[in-house]
Amino acid sequence: MKQKSLSNWLKAIIIGMGFIGLAFYGVVVPALGNDLVSHYPEYNDAYYLWVVFLWLTAIPCYIVLYLAWKISANIGKDNSFSKENAVCMKYISMLAAGDSIFFFIGNIIYLVIGFNHPSVVLAALVIVFIGVSIAVAAAVLSHLILKAAQLKEENDLTI
Repeated sequence: MKQKSLSNWLKAIIIGMGFIGLAFYGVVVPALGNDLVSHYPEYNDAYYLWVVFLWLTAIPCYIVLYLAWKISANIGKDNSFSKENAVCMKYISMLAAGDSIFFFIGNIIYLVIGFNHPSVVLAALVIVFIGVSIAVAAAVLSHLILKAAQLKEENDLTI
């Protein structure tokens, strides 16, 4: 597969993920919240807090999509192994770790103040684990891309 077509596929996937995220955060989250409140009216006061909390967790996700777009643009320019891509992957790693920590702490705080159920916290641990896994994978990729960029730079300097 050529670099340009790979870049186009990655951009299509990024756009698709953006739309899926909009549908999830804009439609599914409020609908699930309304359904939960209709079954458990005692959580009615927590509805808007939860929706805003989940929308806040979406912000780093869209920043990651922007960074992924930059990486795919560099891939299209046949510049896959560059310091810029390594820095973008490092930022993706930090955003994933930060979002996971924010999500975990938010769930614990909501549990303490009575706006959360212990089973939701246990389910949230799965999401936190996925976020931490993405953070570690992005950090490893950042390191590898940086090493490859350094090797490429050294090879470009030799005749």
